[in-house]
Amino acid sequence: MKESQQVLMTDQALQTLVEKISIVFFQKPFLHQATFNRRLKTTGGRYHLASHHLDFNPTVFLKYGQEELEKVIKHELCHYHLHLAGKGYQHKDKDFKELLAKTGGARYAPPLVERKKAVFHQYQCQSCGEVILRKRRIDTTRYVCGKCHGRLSWQAKKEQI
Repeated sequence: MKESQQVLMTDQALQTLVEKISIVFFQKPFLHQATFNRRLKTTGGRYHLASHHLDFNPTVFLKYGQEELEKVIKHELCHYHLHLAGKGYQHKDKDFKELLAKTGGARYAPPLVERKKAVFHQYQCQSCGEVILRKRRIDTTRYVCGKCHGRLSWQAKKEQI
């Protein structure tokens, strides 16, 4: 986390920033409301089709700073302006991809939550030595090796990405 980004930007400052970016990069005004939404967890921002308002994840600003937030704002403004113009505003549409590349917006939001590393249980066959990795523990008195039907013994817990 950057030390200078400890203080969260206010909703009014965000509104002003979105309006400025809209004029500078899209040459069109942003006429709706932009706010931070703390309930967003894995996405950088969201465009509401019905109300045309924009929500942004404050974690983007806190974790990556204003530069990355501006890229997310450009991304959401691409949805906004294309939808209002009646053009293809979805991620898959050619209009969206072209406008996003032209304005320099982020195609994907940066990672906002840490992924848990998978933990595997390691078993080894006592007859043939086959190593078996499982996410869940198994009852070694009921299950046997699939290769030779030998007994299994639990070895260790292993962390893998």
